Amino acid sequence: MQLTFEKFNFQIKPDNNGKNLIFDIVRKKYVSLTPEEWVRQHTIHQLIKYEWSAGRLSIERVLPKSKKRYDAVHYDQNGHPELLVECKAPSVKITQKAIDQATGYIHLQDVPFVLLTNGLQHFFIARRQNELKIVNEIPLYSEIKNLFLPTK
Repeated sequence: MQLTFEKFNFQIKPDNNGKNLIFDIVRKKYVSLTPEEWVRQHTIHQLIKYEWSAGRLSIERVLPKSKKRYDAVHYDQNGHPELLVECKAPSVKITQKAIDQATGYIHLQDVPFVLLTNGLQHFFIARRQNELKIVNEIPLYSEIKNLFLPTK
Protein backbone atom coordinates (compact mmCIF):
# COMPACT_ATOMS: atom_id res chain seq x y z
CA MET A 1 0.00 0.00 0.00
CA GLN A 2 1.31 3.44 -0.92
CA LEU A 3 1.59 5.74 2.08
CA THR A 4 2.08 9.51 2.26
CA PHE A 5 5.81 9.24 2.88
CA GLU A 6 8.69 9.56 0.49
CA LYS A 7 9.60 6.39 -1.36
CA PHE A 8 12.24 4.28 0.35
CA ASN A 9 14.05 1.13 -0.74
CA PHE A 10 13.22 -1.57 1.79
CA GLN A 11 14.76 -5.00 2.09
CA ILE A 12 11.86 -7.46 1.99
CA LYS A 13 12.11 -11.24 1.84
CA PRO A 14 9.76 -14.18 2.43
CA ASP A 15 10.03 -16.28 5.60
CA ASN A 16 9.72 -20.07 5.68
CA ASN A 17 5.91 -19.81 5.83
CA GLY A 18 5.61 -17.59 2.76
CA LYS A 19 4.95 -14.42 4.78
CA ASN A 20 7.01 -11.31 4.12
CA LEU A 21 9.70 -9.96 6.40
CA ILE A 22 11.12 -6.43 6.29
CA PHE A 23 14.56 -5.38 7.49
CA ASP A 24 14.43 -2.91 10.37
CA ILE A 25 17.48 -0.64 10.11
CA VAL A 26 17.28 0.33 13.80
CA ARG A 27 16.86 -3.15 15.29
CA LYS A 28 19.14 -4.52 12.56
CA LYS A 29 17.00 -7.58 11.91
CA TYR A 30 14.12 -8.81 9.77
CA VAL A 31 10.66 -8.50 11.32
CA SER A 32 7.22 -9.63 10.21
CA LEU A 33 5.75 -7.27 7.64
CA THR A 34 2.30 -6.39 9.02
CA PRO A 35 0.35 -3.29 7.93
CA GLU A 36 1.43 -1.51 11.15
CA GLU A 37 5.06 -2.52 10.58
CA TRP A 38 4.86 -1.11 7.05
CA VAL A 39 3.87 2.25 8.58
CA ARG A 40 6.52 1.98 11.32
CA GLN A 41 9.31 1.30 8.81
CA HIS A 42 8.27 4.24 6.66
CA THR A 43 8.12 6.43 9.75
CA ILE A 44 11.59 5.35 10.89
CA HIS A 45 13.08 6.05 7.47
CA GLN A 46 11.34 9.42 7.25
CA LEU A 47 12.54 10.46 10.70
CA ILE A 48 16.11 9.52 9.83
CA LYS A 49 15.88 11.40 6.54
CA TYR A 50 14.61 14.40 8.51
CA GLU A 51 17.73 14.43 10.71
CA TRP A 52 16.38 12.46 13.70
CA SER A 53 19.31 10.33 14.88
CA ALA A 54 18.99 6.61 14.11
CA GLY A 55 21.34 5.92 17.02
CA ARG A 56 18.91 7.54 19.44
CA LEU A 57 15.84 5.67 18.17
CA SER A 58 14.49 2.69 20.07
CA ILE A 59 11.74 0.46 18.67
CA GLU A 60 8.84 -1.10 20.60
CA ARG A 61 9.73 -0.08 24.15
CA VAL A 62 7.85 0.29 27.40
CA LEU A 63 8.76 3.49 29.20
CA PRO A 64 8.63 4.16 32.94
CA LYS A 65 5.25 5.31 34.27
CA SER A 66 3.51 3.29 31.56
CA LYS A 67 2.58 -0.26 30.68
CA LYS A 68 2.07 0.79 27.08
CA ARG A 69 4.48 -0.21 24.34
CA TYR A 70 5.46 2.62 22.04
CA ASP A 71 6.25 1.92 18.42
CA ALA A 72 9.35 4.06 18.62
CA VAL A 73 11.02 6.43 21.02
CA HIS A 74 13.65 9.02 20.12
CA TYR A 75 15.91 10.06 22.99
CA ASP A 76 17.58 13.44 23.34
CA GLN A 77 21.35 13.74 23.74
CA ASN A 78 20.98 13.30 27.51
CA GLY A 79 19.08 10.02 27.15
CA HIS A 80 15.62 11.38 28.00
CA PRO A 81 12.61 10.44 25.85
CA GLU A 82 12.06 13.29 23.42
CA LEU A 83 9.60 11.85 20.89
CA LEU A 84 7.08 9.04 21.26
CA VAL A 85 5.89 7.51 17.99
CA GLU A 86 2.56 5.71 17.75
CA CYS A 87 1.90 3.94 14.45
CA LYS A 88 -1.43 2.55 13.34
CA ALA A 89 -2.23 0.39 10.34
CA PRO A 90 -3.44 2.41 7.33
CA SER A 91 -6.91 0.91 7.77
CA VAL A 92 -7.18 2.46 11.25
CA LYS A 93 -8.70 5.92 11.09
CA ILE A 94 -7.12 8.56 13.29
CA THR A 95 -9.93 10.07 15.28
CA GLN A 96 -10.04 12.88 17.80
CA LYS A 97 -10.01 10.21 20.51
CA ALA A 98 -6.68 8.89 19.18
CA ILE A 99 -5.25 12.41 19.09
CA ASP A 100 -6.44 13.02 22.65
CA GLN A 101 -4.80 9.76 23.71
CA ALA A 102 -1.54 10.84 22.06
CA THR A 103 -1.59 14.21 23.82
CA GLY A 104 -2.07 12.31 27.07
CA TYR A 105 1.23 10.51 26.40
CA ILE A 106 2.97 13.89 26.39
CA HIS A 107 1.88 14.57 29.95
CA LEU A 108 2.21 10.98 31.21
CA GLN A 109 5.77 10.56 29.99
CA ASP A 110 6.77 14.23 30.21
CA VAL A 111 7.99 14.28 26.62
CA PRO A 112 7.88 17.33 24.38
CA PHE A 113 6.78 15.53 21.19
CA VAL A 114 4.46 12.76 20.03
CA LEU A 115 3.99 11.55 16.46
CA LEU A 116 0.76 9.73 15.65
CA THR A 117 0.48 8.26 12.16
CA ASN A 118 -1.36 5.65 10.14
CA GLY A 119 0.88 6.29 7.15
CA LEU A 120 -1.81 8.35 5.44
CA GLN A 121 -2.24 11.06 8.08
CA HIS A 122 0.46 12.36 10.39
CA PHE A 123 -0.10 14.34 13.58
CA PHE A 124 3.03 15.75 15.17
CA ILE A 125 2.09 17.08 18.60
CA ALA A 126 4.45 19.46 20.38
CA ARG A 127 4.25 20.72 23.96
CA ARG A 128 5.82 23.75 25.55
CA GLN A 129 4.80 24.15 29.18
CA ASN A 130 0.98 23.83 29.01
CA GLU A 131 0.65 24.82 25.36
CA LEU A 132 0.09 22.15 22.68
CA LYS A 133 0.58 22.57 18.96
CA ILE A 134 -0.43 19.99 16.36
CA VAL A 135 1.00 20.00 12.85
CA ASN A 136 0.08 17.61 10.05
CA GLU A 137 3.61 16.86 8.93
CA ILE A 138 6.79 15.44 10.34
CA PRO A 139 9.27 18.26 10.92
CA LEU A 140 12.99 18.22 10.37
CA TYR A 141 14.80 17.66 13.65
CA SER A 142 16.48 21.04 13.26
CA GLU A 143 13.04 22.70 13.09
CA ILE A 144 11.36 21.24 16.20
CA LYS A 145 12.50 24.10 18.42
CA ASN A 146 10.80 26.55 16.02
CA LEU A 147 7.33 25.02 16.26
CA PHE A 148 6.18 27.68 18.71
CA LEU A 149 7.59 30.68 16.87
CA PRO A 150 4.92 33.00 15.44
CA THR A 151 4.04 32.25 11.82
CA LYS A 152 4.14 35.04 9.26
